[in-house]
Amino acid sequence: MKTLPGWYYDEFVHLGMDYADVSQVEAYDQKMRRIRDVPAENNAIMAALALSSNATLLEIGTGTGALAVAAAKHCARVIATDISPAMLAYAAQRAQRAGCQNISFVNAGFLTYDHTGEPVDAVVSQLALHHLPDFWKLIALNRVYHTLKPGGNLFLRDVVFSFEADNYAAFIPRWLAGLERSSGGELAAAMAKSIRDEHYTYHWVMEGLLAKAGFIIEKSEYTAGFLAAYLCRRKLERD
Repeated sequence: MKTLPGWYYDEFVHLGMDYADVSQVEAYDQKMRRIRDVPAENNAIMAALALSSNATLLEIGTGTGALAVAAAKHCARVIATDISPAMLAYAAQRAQRAGCQNISFVNAGFLTYDHTGEPVDAVVSQLALHHLPDFWKLIALNRVYHTLKPGGNLFLRDVVFSFEADNYAAFIPRWLAGLERSSGGELAAAMAKSIRDEHYTYHWVMEGLLAKAGFIIEKSEYTAGFLAAYLCRRKLERD
């Protein structure tokens, strides 16, 4: 990895959970599968991207590798990046068990992955961009934009707030209480720490950042006041 200037944001400093080994990642993976239908989510993403069999997909923040493995069955090549070596090790094990030999794993993130070769057909990132402050979110999205082919798609899912700003003091405790009832106190406590320490933003800010980076937002979906999904396209010359 190239040497970065001293003022550059260090995305390898963990703001959320720092998973030290593969066993911790496995426990996290099992917990997420109890509260999310991960296979259905991945199928929906691949359907939205509608990639050809010779396509290349880049996933930034691959985590446990579930999406990368699902995408590898549809694409010629998948590049899966993550800043966590433990996550990458777990994802590589998952790919090996699934018999996927067309996934490249890279220890990098939005700000440090340097793409070589032809631009990619699609980029996917889920629950990772909020690790960056808004200034660096725009830098990240600019880098993603120039990694894509003209007309290529970005699927972005993240915690993005769509509730009214003056309602935060009521919304956040209600959200955390609901999370504790449905998923337990440990996850609610982790989310409380995440809200305090990480860099979640508002929907109107995220839409502005995507547009400023050059993306056309084809579809946006806001759920429960805190979750957002965007299907975006890199502009063609005629746009």
